[in-house]
Amino acid sequence: MTKRRLPIGIQTLRKIREQNCCYVDKTPFIEALVDGGSRYFLSRPWH
Repeated sequence: MTKRRLPIGIQTLRKIREQNCCYVDKTPFIEALVDGGSRYFLSRPWH
């Protein structure tokens, strides 16, 4: 098993895939957020 690098600083899915970086699709969690609560703070790392 080879280690994939993290896509730090890469902004597009195309580049993430081309460079074989690690990517986790969190799309299934959207439904839980919409159905399960009222307010959320979703932060992104600052670089």
